[in-house]
Amino acid sequence: MNSYQKLSWEEAHSRAWDAVGEHLESETVTLWQACERFLGVDCFAFCDLPRYTTSAMDGWVVAGDGPWRIIGDIKAGAPHEGNLESGQTLRIATGAVIPSGAQSVVRWEIAKEKDGFIFADPPSRGTDIRPSGDECRVGDLLAHKGQLVTPSVIGLLAATGYDEICVTRKPKVALLLLGDELQLSGIPSKGLVRDSLGPQLPAWLSRLGAEVISYRYVTDELESVIEAIRSIEACDLIITTGGTADGPRDHVHGALAALKAEFIVDRVRSRPGHPALLATLPSVNNRLLLGLPGNPQSAVVGLMTLGAPIISSLLGRVRSPLQPVETLDDLSAPLDFTRLILGNISGMQFSMGKHLGSAMLRGLASSTGFALAPSGETKAGEKVLWLPLP
Repeated sequence: MNSYQKLSWEEAHSRAWDAVGEHLESETVTLWQACERFLGVDCFAFCDLPRYTTSAMDGWVVAGDGPWRIIGDIKAGAPHEGNLESGQTLRIATGAVIPSGAQSVVRWEIAKEKDGFIFADPPSRGTDIRPSGDECRVGDLLAHKGQLVTPSVIGLLAATGYDEICVTRKPKVALLLLGDELQLSGIPSKGLVRDSLGPQLPAWLSRLGAEVISYRYVTDELESVIEAIRSIEACDLIITTGGTADGPRDHVHGALAALKAEFIVDRVRSRPGHPALLATLPSVNNRLLLGLPGNPQSAVVGLMTLGAPIISSLLGRVRSPLQPVETLDDLSAPLDFTRLILGNISGMQFSMGKHLGSAMLRGLASSTGFALAPSGETKAGEKVLWLPLP
């Protein structure tokens, strides 16, 4: 048996992570365009945050002991010129710059105004003042390369002076959907099966950070499969669905042999998802090809086993270990196989889903990830690894 055949789930997953030599190049986008992208570089603060020493509340900025004579106002964005002397106060808005000489802020609701003076118990020095640099200093690391850009990350970077950021280019995926039995619209009839992978795979890939740039339906003929693979133009990953098993109409292995592909993974000791494969195509610009099984749940397992780590590697993401969770159900897996079981977690406890057949979609639609049940029996209360769906 070749070293790439029938690998354990863990080894297949690891090989997929290592299949990419270098992550993709970066591109610069505006903050408005950056959400759900992945950072191509580390991002450091361009300035202290807060940029200035400011008021944390609406109120009165004071110097020395009270009562304090009112000498004016400070609005946000309009700093006071000059020094605040002892016994003086200025009305101040939240976020307005604290003038030199000031020692604290008296909140609006606890101060009493009379005859041009403010009366209140003297606050401790620094009360309700936000020091410059309290949140970060110029040069601090704010977000790391490979990190997902969320709305809050965008806000943080904007606050420290960013107008645009460097993100990794989205991996480009070409989809080839194999099968004579597929019906592309409407209710299936005449023995055909409604295609469910064509509509859902682009969405899964988008959530993983990639984009589908082409898709094509291919008949179950060896020459058709060879031609379809060979004709694909520039992309980072080719994904096929169906045809990876050993039936009379399964031609992916034959096509890969004809194209002199080099296997990285050929079948995984997992249920579902056993017939998944990963290969490089030296004759087709050395592209990676991910072969997914045709059954929909098996295909998603194959995508999460092999496709997700490839895309993460292309995006420069850092590999992190899967989290252990406690199963609330007894689980079982075939001997020497890992079983990926759909379900949900709450409070780091796993509850097994329903409708778990490899051809079923209902369990997938109501689950947030897979528990990785090891070979044999796993009793309720024991730990299993959790593989979340994107």
